[in-house]
Amino acid sequence: MTYGVFEPLLEEHSYDVTEFDGAVPRELHGTLYRNGPGKWQVGTTLLDCIFDGDGMVSRFTFDQGRVGFRNRYLDTPQYRARRHWRPGVGTSTGIPMPPTNTANTNLSFHAGDLLALWEGGKPTRVDPDTLETYGLHDFDGRLKGLGMWSAHPRFDPATGEMFNFGLRFLPTPGLHCYRTDREGRMTRIASVRVRGLPWNHDFGLTERHLVFVLSPATPEVGRILRGHSALSALNYHPELPTRFLLVPRDGGEPRMVEHDATMCTHITNAYEDGTDTVVEVVRYPDFTMLKADLRDFRERFHLTRPNSLARYRITPTRVIEEQLSDHPCELPQFDWRCSTRKHRFSYLSGHHGAEGLFDAVLKVDHETGEVTSHVLGDCVGEPIFVARTPDSAEDDGWLLAVVYQESGHRSGLAILDARNLDHLATAWLNHHLPYGFHGGFTGRLPSA
Repeated sequence: MTYGVFEPLLEEHSYDVTEFDGAVPRELHGTLYRNGPGKWQVGTTLLDCIFDGDGMVSRFTFDQGRVGFRNRYLDTPQYRARRHWRPGVGTSTGIPMPPTNTANTNLSFHAGDLLALWEGGKPTRVDPDTLETYGLHDFDGRLKGLGMWSAHPRFDPATGEMFNFGLRFLPTPGLHCYRTDREGRMTRIASVRVRGLPWNHDFGLTERHLVFVLSPATPEVGRILRGHSALSALNYHPELPTRFLLVPRDGGEPRMVEHDATMCTHITNAYEDGTDTVVEVVRYPDFTMLKADLRDFRERFHLTRPNSLARYRITPTRVIEEQLSDHPCELPQFDWRCSTRKHRFSYLSGHHGAEGLFDAVLKVDHETGEVTSHVLGDCVGEPIFVARTPDSAEDDGWLLAVVYQESGHRSGLAILDARNLDHLATAWLNHHLPYGFHGGFTGRLPSA
């Protein structure tokens, strides 16, 4: 089948939502920013990979039970050149040049700056009020060169700092690690050389370390330089180990521990437990089917079931693996106030059927092992946790997730009580939203 959630949304909208199932909690106050591709085509030419679509920011505002919506395309050079063929992560052109920066993967709001993120280059600064695109952001010249900046920064709630990394393939393969203080001043805290550097999308943050789970999926840089797509040049090597890399936040030698090969994409959280470092991830049985899903997303976006949620304990001498849930899942989230320390609950987009898109929100209780779920629609996006109050308990708040309804070809924003996954409301839009990736919530309301 062809999924309508992958059809483009060519129009930009700004309006107050008027159709609701249920009642929006009046205490829910602030802004949910979301990012993802708005269209996967250049003119009438369809692009070959889910990662190659033009970035489009969506914004939901919540104030006294009212919901506002706005979406806007990121005015990148790639979007302005939309009538021309462009190289992409999964779209080959035969032209020896790097993929284009579509700024389509995630958003971060830090030190007053709203940044649209795409891990192959510098972030793009966006006006949080109007969603106007300002251009590439290099942190006052500190992010140099190509400036690869991961789409998954991590935040320390105790210090107010933002941490991130960028891959470096030439002249020597490795990772640049960065710290940005409360005022937005960025410094490079480490550069780690990694032999046979794999593609890596995410990392974890503890009180002492940046934690990387380096699966053996390595790109053939020569093929990319000859004009092949980065996705086609990415190969999984199950005969090689997965490497767990711990980079000290405050200086010192990094440590690497090897484990049996596993393919990991997104990390939920990480924390220290005595002399051990613990990290929770979504893992896949292999990479072959995942590559096919990313390339043939319009017809078979299954995300390689059976993937699962797993925990890895990195001891001084080895890595211990534990499966936390056997439910197919992706896009893991948790209460960000628990970042760098042990959390009890994880929230994910999940699935119950044998095929099709993720249709439910899952909740995993790590103390009891209980997994609960709520089926919401034909496609359910990343569930973002919002605390009821700044000092409320870890599970006391709401989950916000974009849902898609195939029969009406429209989308909405579902609000669940995080404590029991009860459905409180869905704010239905006048149109659909194409499948998006990541986002975040801030208590700030825009002035426009």
